[in-house]
Amino acid sequence: MTPTVFDCEISTVREINVALRALPSGSSATILNPKGRHNMAVGMIKDLNVTFEGSVGHYVGGLCDGINIKVNGFCGWAGGENLMNGTIRVTGNASERVGASAHGGTIIVEGDASTRAGISLKGGSIAIAGDIGDFAMFMAQAGVLLVGGNIGEALGDSLYEAVIYVAGTVKSLGADARYEELTDSDVSKIAALCETAGFTHIDPNNVKRIGSAKQLYNFDALKEQKY
Repeated sequence: MTPTVFDCEISTVREINVALRALPSGSSATILNPKGRHNMAVGMIKDLNVTFEGSVGHYVGGLCDGINIKVNGFCGWAGGENLMNGTIRVTGNASERVGASAHGGTIIVEGDASTRAGISLKGGSIAIAGDIGDFAMFMAQAGVLLVGGNIGEALGDSLYEAVIYVAGTVKSLGADARYEELTDSDVSKIAALCETAGFTHIDPNNVKRIGSAKQLYNFDALKEQKY
């Protein structure tokens, strides 16, 4: 099927989003000249294949269920925020909070990501080829983060049931995060995610697994007689 082409120099973000929602499920669209515009392709609840020829701004693909997005460039804050299902691939770098509160799907960044990647993640997978900044996976509840490079401070602070895999170095762990033994099941999951992401630089047998120590699940007001 020939993609429908939109041009941000001709149409507004609102006009393009309305037109995308009107396309039949399974359609493809190419968006030209996004030039960092925000809120592109948000709230789509059907199977669409959308390619952005250039960098986008904040919240690309947010609140979507079933969409498949490729950004040939960088993305701003919170790419894939609250994604329910589908795939978002960014060929460049991602700014803060990529994948924030995502419930499902897969978010792939072929470059680096800024701070707070995967904050409050509730499911799905995030795969970052390069490095990540501080406070990644803060209060992440479920899902997986795979990092091919190095990662900053306070990784996995207040982590719940989510799991983090890091191929590079970790500057520091956050509260209640801990290193855990890598299992055969982990290796299989990492290998499958690397295949999906197209990452060939990660050895699934040579990554660190970070999980929750589960000491913050219940608040003990009488611990050490301090409130």
